[in-house]
Amino acid sequence: MLSGELALIAAAVFSGAALYVSACEQPARLHLDDGALLAEWKPAYKLGTRMQAPLALVGTLFGLIAWWQAGDWRWLVGSAAILANWPYTLFVIMPVNNALVALDRAGGDPRARNLIEKWGHLHAGRTALGMVATLLFLWASLPS
Repeated sequence: MLSGELALIAAAVFSGAALYVSACEQPARLHLDDGALLAEWKPAYKLGTRMQAPLALVGTLFGLIAWWQAGDWRWLVGSAAILANWPYTLFVIMPVNNALVALDRAGGDPRARNLIEKWGHLHAGRTALGMVATLLFLWASLPS
């Protein structure tokens, strides 16, 4: 079923990107000094948002189509898991994002490190939601 395969691909790409950020990019950026830390985080955040937000929507859409076609609850729950990244980001992570965006990166604000560390812990939740969706979509796509 093409819609299910596309949902799985979108969720897997979302999860892979989120895992890369959590496991590689975030630990590497924490080795930078405070000014460079914020200077690196700001464009990475902007570019990551442009990639991951649409992937979550595409994964949700195709997961819902697969659920509608197959009637299998795993497509529906996987769709809910990948879509949950939107409210999680808006209500849980966005206050930290907004605080970071408001900081002056040229000055090396000492609050940046604590906020970026907090952001990294919160971002791990996005990784988990993406992985749950990916695993559910993979499970639903396996032959019975």
